[in-house]
Amino acid sequence: MNDRPAVLCLRFCRIGGGLPDSAAYEGLLALLGAFTPVVEAAPPGAALADVGGALRYFGQDAAGLASVIRVRALALHGVDCAIGAASNPMLARMAARQATAGTTFVVAPGEHAGFLASKPAAALDGVGAATARTLCGYGLDSIGRIAAAPLATLQRITGVRTGRELWERANGIDRTRVVPNAAARSIAAERSFPRDELDPEQHRRALLSLTEELGARLRGDGQVCRSLAVSVRYADRTGYATLTRSRTLAEPTAHSVALTSLAYRIQDSFALQRARVRGIGLRAEGLHDAERAAHQLTFDPVDERARRIEAVSDRLRARFGPGAVKPGRLAA
Repeated sequence: MNDRPAVLCLRFCRIGGGLPDSAAYEGLLALLGAFTPVVEAAPPGAALADVGGALRYFGQDAAGLASVIRVRALALHGVDCAIGAASNPMLARMAARQATAGTTFVVAPGEHAGFLASKPAAALDGVGAATARTLCGYGLDSIGRIAAAPLATLQRITGVRTGRELWERANGIDRTRVVPNAAARSIAAERSFPRDELDPEQHRRALLSLTEELGARLRGDGQVCRSLAVSVRYADRTGYATLTRSRTLAEPTAHSVALTSLAYRIQDSFALQRARVRGIGLRAEGLHDAERAAHQLTFDPVDERARRIEAVSDRLRARFGPGAVKPGRLAA
């Protein structure tokens, strides 16, 4: 553990609600770059910054520097920030989830145990629904209990590597670092509901609109992606929790049908059919040029027809705007 909080996690939101647009988001990343070169984008509305050097340069502590950044974000971009500050990226992300717009939540050195102890197992980075159920079945339903469990016990339950990672994270240890310029390898979008949404059909529609948007953006930029990550923010007994899970595509693609099919499978794996969902995010990862990507010919007339329709739709959107063509399921 470092001797003071030096990592900030910032969650951006426009005044009045909603995420910043892509131009404002890029401006916010540039703003952070004026404080530190170690900025990791987490689109569409968050970022990590290692400000260890900036703290010394500006003569501020983490909370003071966060206030300076917030004022500049408001003044220059009309965007407010909820900021978490801690000694490593994992704790900073968790602290940011505790913060509200206009506030900074600081996890000071030596306070991580108390901060983590009462949180449910699912709140820990890397713990999905299936792992949380397994841990709860052994009575390890909180991060504090995971931290107190013998390492060997966790490794018997979840495997050697996973067990060690769980034990370290539950004890506030995160060996990852803030990675500069990570945004170049991914693009993302998000849909937020005005209230907790219970209808699975609305969840499905939101995810479909996201795959259509990202597919069109990838094709417009001449790129394909290797994998997708779906994030679901939902209400639970402790407030709001976020689950994120990613999977690799059968082949790198920007084909919306393929993206939608995989995104639906990821969503189904969460087993949140009756969840009160507040927002759904989708991130396309492992981007590279479409010209270098190999496409496996299927000789499937349905697939070839879908790709021809997709190409025509892209031309119509380029001429008449992004809303010119959309799937019938989204037209209502």
